[in-house]
Amino acid sequence: MSSANLTRRETAARSATFNVHQIRVELDLRDATNPQQRGFGTTTTLKFEASATDSWIDFIGESVNRVTVNGVDVPVDYDGARIAVTGLVASNTVVVEATGRYSRSGEGLHRFVDPVDGETYLYTQYEPADSRRVMACFEQPDMKAAYTFIVHAPHDWQVLSNQSVVTTRVTNSGQTVEFAPTLPLSSYITAVAAGPYHRVDSTWTRGEQEVALGVFCRASLARHLEADEIIEVTRQGLDFFTDAFAFAYPWGKYDQIFVPEYNLGAMENPGLVTFTEAYIPRGAATDAQRGGRANTILHEMAHMWFGDLVTMRWWDDLWLKESFADYMGSHASAAATRFTDAWVRFAANRKAWAYQQDQLPTTHPIVADIPDLEAAKLNFDGITYAKGASVLKQLVAFVGEEPFFEGARRYFAAHAYGNTTLDDLLVQLEDVSGRDVRAWSKSWLETSGVTTLWLETDAAGERVLMQSDPRPHRLRVGLYDLIEGRLVLREQIELDIMAERTPVSLPAADLIVLNDDDMSYVKARLDEASVAAAATALSTLAPLPRALVWSSLWNATRDGEMPAATYLDIVRHHAPAEENIGLLSGVLANTAYTIGHFVPVARREAERTAWLAAAEAALDAALPGSDAQLAWARAFAAASAVSDASADRVRAILGGNGPAGLPIDPELRWSLITALATTGNSSEDDIADELRHDDTADGRTAALRALASRPAADVRAAAWDRAWNDESLSNDHLDAIIAGVRAGARRDLIARFDDEYFERIAEVWSVRSIELARRLVIGLFPGTDTTDAVDAWLAENQIAPAALRRLVIEQRDHLARGIRVRAAQ
Repeated sequence: MSSANLTRRETAARSATFNVHQIRVELDLRDATNPQQRGFGTTTTLKFEASATDSWIDFIGESVNRVTVNGVDVPVDYDGARIAVTGLVASNTVVVEATGRYSRSGEGLHRFVDPVDGETYLYTQYEPADSRRVMACFEQPDMKAAYTFIVHAPHDWQVLSNQSVVTTRVTNSGQTVEFAPTLPLSSYITAVAAGPYHRVDSTWTRGEQEVALGVFCRASLARHLEADEIIEVTRQGLDFFTDAFAFAYPWGKYDQIFVPEYNLGAMENPGLVTFTEAYIPRGAATDAQRGGRANTILHEMAHMWFGDLVTMRWWDDLWLKESFADYMGSHASAAATRFTDAWVRFAANRKAWAYQQDQLPTTHPIVADIPDLEAAKLNFDGITYAKGASVLKQLVAFVGEEPFFEGARRYFAAHAYGNTTLDDLLVQLEDVSGRDVRAWSKSWLETSGVTTLWLETDAAGERVLMQSDPRPHRLRVGLYDLIEGRLVLREQIELDIMAERTPVSLPAADLIVLNDDDMSYVKARLDEASVAAAATALSTLAPLPRALVWSSLWNATRDGEMPAATYLDIVRHHAPAEENIGLLSGVLANTAYTIGHFVPVARREAERTAWLAAAEAALDAALPGSDAQLAWARAFAAASAVSDASADRVRAILGGNGPAGLPIDPELRWSLITALATTGNSSEDDIADELRHDDTADGRTAALRALASRPAADVRAAAWDRAWNDESLSNDHLDAIIAGVRAGARRDLIARFDDEYFERIAEVWSVRSIELARRLVIGLFPGTDTTDAVDAWLAENQIAPAALRRLVIEQRDHLARGIRVRAAQ
């Protein structure tokens, strides 16, 4: 195991013997605009108490140039990830002078040059363990310190960090900006950003508290920045959480910065939250996209308390921040903003991620066993986020909303600026609610797997509610009647169930929704009569039950219990009438996946043709300028990438002869151009011409994808080789090349590389960063007709890194599910 992969055992031993107080970090970024300059100067001063005489400090970079321990120069003992330090006494000051390395992978200090104006932008991203790529530190969440950042940067740059600026000194060589010390923080949520960022300022006030608000983005995106709406949601969130948690926002200012080539949706650095630029639409955007952005803003804001103020001791309890933030994002969206349908989108889309993850052989409890950092990196998954949020929604129903929030208030009061484990929260919730929260935790937080519910009729003709993998549930069963072509709720029956079999007295109904109101985390099956009712009148249901029925249909399809053809028939009939854009977007994505993975090969071309025709018809019928029109245009573009039957229509839309009201923005244009390229109807010159009209960061990334998507063996071979071997590719550019290799489901063009994939993945895991290696392992996994090749690799590589094996096992499971479901048709 590489020394970079810290283990839970050794970090626990280190924190038991060290008490860190202050860390001062000085970064020299004045030469960042020079593309030949690979590295930057970084000097860290760490002040701590120790009961051991030796240990290590974490750092990954170009070099460690000098180390002093308590004022004495010591020999540099550095293995590329750890700096050994000896001669420690009770109270210590260690200074590390080093050279960091600018990143192109989104890990550490990422450097980006905007092709529009040639300006250079920097930002940091650390979770779970990449602050050591920028500063020498104790890279574990339970060693909190007060951080002071000093940054040397070019004159005209914005320079940002977690705290406000204390002093700015200007010299001939640039500016030196010093920030106020932070309150105690874990290393992974410290942050720095620097560059000529566009800035919008505002404030939020509550009583005597005033918080400065800043919104930042690249200068070339300023005209697209919806700062007013972002600030409005931010103020609404601060109002909501201040009341809900009864603990004033503690981090001073509240800056939010949108950054390029970002690996995540966002990151909760206190005082400087980072977001992907995908939340700044360059053209048309649906209300669901804006609702998603609001949800993310509120998710990250919840972290200011859950995660930043009180932090898990180790990554086993990652759920203590991510599950809560995911729940709070939807809860606060529905309660405090105009996006009142947040729980509808959660039920249909977010939980689908959880259900999928929880059926993999690598599923794990929400409170997971995380032995090392590689495992931690991969645990930012559908279990920790979406299942955790789903289960917390159940907990709120179990203990009551007010006791839940009162428990949270007591938790913050008891552990502010400290570190906690599962038990620290449970004791507060149990005390305030009087409920047996520990038994609930055993059933839901400390087990894995998803329960399936269905109705059966026993030999005596009585209804029985069945559940696999029995757990305690509180449910509402909805009974709906089909009246004059509409499904109408007659009544809801509330149940508590625990056993595998629960006799229930349910009147007959046309549609029975077993988890109405989405109170529990279950896959609820529809009986045969309910499927027939849904096929007739699904689109007449109210949004939340409609979301739940869509979810049931999709789960039954991917589990092989409903024929793919049945699901696709229902989609073609009811998706064009779907009024909730969040639901529609999810259904469109699931439909494309169904055709590509669950439809038998012999029928796939016919289903592709039918879906292309349905998408085009829905596009033409949609209300001009509506979100639905835009969603169907995107679906039509995606469908056109696997069938050239629509090439003339695609060209017509690109030429300005599309449906009335449809905004042909850069994103849609590139989707259509790529569709033509993938089917051999667009040349290299066509792509170059499009790039001349959109020579932006997004445009260049899209052009890379389009070029790699052309259906020629030599083109795909070159893209394949570049993905593995061109280490100059940024994270976004690597994604574009991988997408090109896989474009159009053209297995005939890439099947010859299957053996090479399995020969390469162990090496790439050892030499590339985990972020880039993960993209290669997942993105280029071969979609073979059997699992023989992957089974052979797993058998021959049982001592491969556990995180790599987990990724391969998960991809094998997706492959096996597709094979199994197709065979069942």
